Amino acid sequence: MYFTHADEIWSGHRNLRALTATVTGVSSATTDEALLGRLAERVERRQSGAAEAEMPEIAAWREAFSRMGLKPTQYRCASEALLRRYRKDKSLPSFHPLVDYLNHVSMAFAIPIAVFDTEKIGEGITVRPATGTEKYETFQGEVEHPEPGEVVFADPDGNAHSRRWTFRQSARSVVSKASDSVLIVAEAHHAPAARDLAEMETELTAGLATLGVSLGASTLLAEDHRRLDF
Repeated sequence: MYFTHADEIWSGHRNLRALTATVTGVSSATTDEALLGRLAERVERRQSGAAEAEMPEIAAWREAFSRMGLKPTQYRCASEALLRRYRKDKSLPSFHPLVDYLNHVSMAFAIPIAVFDTEKIGEGITVRPATGTEKYETFQGEVEHPEPGEVVFADPDGNAHSRRWTFRQSARSVVSKASDSVLIVAEAHHAPAARDLAEMETELTAGLATLGVSLGASTLLAEDHRRLDF
């Protein structure tokens, strides 16, 4: 299997960096409240220092959305959406031990993180402009077709596993109780993205072990190293 970005993505977003990693044993993951509490404290410190739009990580994603012709205040990257919800409610709904942990990591770093059940993504994922024929499954059970040119996470079978890049994930490949192997993708555009993603990798290595799951292959992607095979 694989994960990669198409040439059009790299040519249009030169500062893009991505951390990709595989995880196994997800069905036995457990919740660690102390771990979530530590990350929540980091989120609180981050939010006490700046509004979401002022965070460099979020500002860089807003610029990326603008380059795609999207209104950044209408379509927000996943980390900004989580942070805004957390600022309002001081909590997030619980979905799954792994997803809950990754949501907290995403907020702590202000970097969007996607996680895909590898049984649901065919041979792999390419981040690329949509042709308009891809199928995107909503959480309401409907099927949408992304607009031509819209950036999606696409598999070779014609499924779109996201809409508008990091705006919304498809219901098709979300983590569930039955999931055992997943692909994690964190993407950033801000200046020290590579440094921050390396720090995130360190956090994931320790945090995932605490949850009782195993971190497999992982790599930092850049324009000169574009693909993870696993």
